[in-house]
Amino acid sequence: MTAQQTIKAHWAVLMANLLFGINFSMVKYISPSLIQPFGLNFIRVLVTVLLFWILFLLKPLKGGIDQKDIPRFLLCAVTGVAINQLLFIKGLTLTTPIHAALLILITPVFILVIAVLLRNEKITLLKLFGLMLGIGGSCLLILSKETSAIGSNMLMGDVLVVINAVSYAFYYVLVKPLMQKYSALHVIRWVFTFGIVIITPFCWNQFVSTDWTLFDAQHIAALLFIVLGATFFAYLFTVYGLQHLTPSAAGAYIYLQPVFSGIVSVLFFEEHLSLIKLIAAIFIFSGVYMVSFRKHSS
Repeated sequence: MTAQQTIKAHWAVLMANLLFGINFSMVKYISPSLIQPFGLNFIRVLVTVLLFWILFLLKPLKGGIDQKDIPRFLLCAVTGVAINQLLFIKGLTLTTPIHAALLILITPVFILVIAVLLRNEKITLLKLFGLMLGIGGSCLLILSKETSAIGSNMLMGDVLVVINAVSYAFYYVLVKPLMQKYSALHVIRWVFTFGIVIITPFCWNQFVSTDWTLFDAQHIAALLFIVLGATFFAYLFTVYGLQHLTPSAAGAYIYLQPVFSGIVSVLFFEEHLSLIKLIAAIFIFSGVYMVSFRKHSS
């Protein structure tokens, strides 16, 4: 791998997390005021599936999957698309972008818990302390008595975002064997394909009930950003980064999501950075760092 490829990979992962960070506010901008969260998610997943298959037709590689892997692909679709995507969008419409971005950060904490339970991974005192810090910071954020004009039901929204993080943690553990057998793009294409089939019954009514005449140019731009920027291109950038960087190096960029989300939310939604948010952020950042820490041999 050349130095130029490494630099491009870092830029790709940075751009992916920038898009993810801005996405928190873009979703709040149009949902649920113009389109219900499940309807928005249906468009997001459907367009992404179509674009992934168009990309495959333009550059066809191995297209199928082994029959014995179908159950695992289905589980990944349930945890990584159905539960994860639906609850994320729904939760975000009820809480604030900063709350959601911070709570998403605890995903590595839940990945550790699931890895310990399912794969007998050893847990150190440092990781255990990090686990307690991360969960403590999340509880502080969820149970705080903050109110916000852009969060209609912050407690429920925060809980849904946390459940989304747990679901994605399961997906992360389940998808690893598939990533070792197939290319990352191949796995994501099939996971989204199974996912659109699973979510359609839950999303269809909200999708068809959307009044598109209410959308102006800015609303359409926000929708295009969510569907193309924060889903299709963000996933492509992530896949490219994972091909050239270690998972830990690529994963470190997730810490920037709350930063990008916070900047956009403060500028455009007038959300305030309260003391409770700052303390919770310190707890969560510290906890995730301890959970993700790897001791390198000299």
